Amino acid sequence: MFFAMNRFKVIRGREADFEEVWRTRDSHLHTVPGYVRFHLLKGPEREDHTLYSSHTTWESRAAFDGWTVSEAFRRAHARAGRGDVLTIGHPEFEGFEVLMSETGEDRRAAEGDAA
Repeated sequence: MFFAMNRFKVIRGREADFEEVWRTRDSHLHTVPGYVRFHLLKGPEREDHTLYSSHTTWESRAAFDGWTVSEAFRRAHARAGRGDVLTIGHPEFEGFEVLMSETGEDRRAAEGDAA
């Protein structure tokens, strides 16, 4: 699995506008092989911005890389940078390979085996 995240510093007072852009976007993610899940996360408020992160889960790094060069990616990002300025600077990308994964069910099963 691979997690792709972009962090956005959204200008204070523009949070509702930023969230609306995401709510009304046509992401095309569901058309891309290897796509698993999307989350938009809202983080802490700072003096001049509120931190947000877009978070996608992919079956592999190769699936994510395929998305970034796809026609679906170009269509999904066609509106980017057009319109009101909602963020301070550009988004900051972070990509992570999953090394370990555990669910509550996994933990409960392991503890049940140990009892």
